[in-house]
Amino acid sequence: MTPNLVDSHCHLDFPDFEGEIEDIIARAAKVGVNRMVTICTRLKNEPSVRAIAEAHAPIFYAAGTHPMSAAEEPLATVEELVALSKHPKMVGIGETGLDYHYTSESAQIQKDSLRIHIAAARETGLPLIIHARAADDDMARILSEEHANGAYSCVMHCYCSGAELAKTSLDLGFYLSMSGIATFKNSQEVRDIFAAAPVDRVLVETDAPYLAPTPYRGKRNEPAYTANTAEVGADVFKMDFADFAAQTTANFDRLFSKAAAHKAAA
Repeated sequence: MTPNLVDSHCHLDFPDFEGEIEDIIARAAKVGVNRMVTICTRLKNEPSVRAIAEAHAPIFYAAGTHPMSAAEEPLATVEELVALSKHPKMVGIGETGLDYHYTSESAQIQKDSLRIHIAAARETGLPLIIHARAADDDMARILSEEHANGAYSCVMHCYCSGAELAKTSLDLGFYLSMSGIATFKNSQEVRDIFAAAPVDRVLVETDAPYLAPTPYRGKRNEPAYTANTAEVGADVFKMDFADFAAQTTANFDRLFSKAAAHKAAA
């Protein structure tokens, strides 16, 4: 029996996939990846990302300003994000976050943008989607401060930061998402962080077209390869593959409840 998986984070509006969406969905379905969330990283692109979700039943979307773009784009407003969230297939806020590896010079703008997205997540009840790189201390502090101001839900997408930020995130009730990075030979530390997490707080994703898992490393990633990451995840948690797939899908439905409700109503 084919397992039921969800690619919780991909970028299907990128040029890498132009003209191929139907084939990508078919290849994903063949290995049990039956839903996917495509992520808008610049709000000016939201109409085209939304159109992909509208045209394809298995695809949902999220919208926000990526931290690496925060200095190049107009600062989003809470009102703008809340208005976008009214769409029935818009199921998350982001991705947002902090990236000091490539764009540390825009740190303050990134922090301002992050807090706006958190406020929108709090108001809409949709999960926040976080990108964090080389910014663990500031990320942990802001997430904690804001959670103290009012609860919100969150997934730490493509988690490959340190153990302390993982602990802070889990203590706040957040989720960690496993990407193809967890399949790389030199990623034992990432696997160890996931192994220490509650399995009911773990999602799987591709971040396609980036970070293709082993054995596709170095090639274009796509939602079907969620299955390869989930196989490694099952090994990390010492679970049967089908059971791990079912668990991560249940986790997705709990966090992305709007997507689950849409599916149920379909």
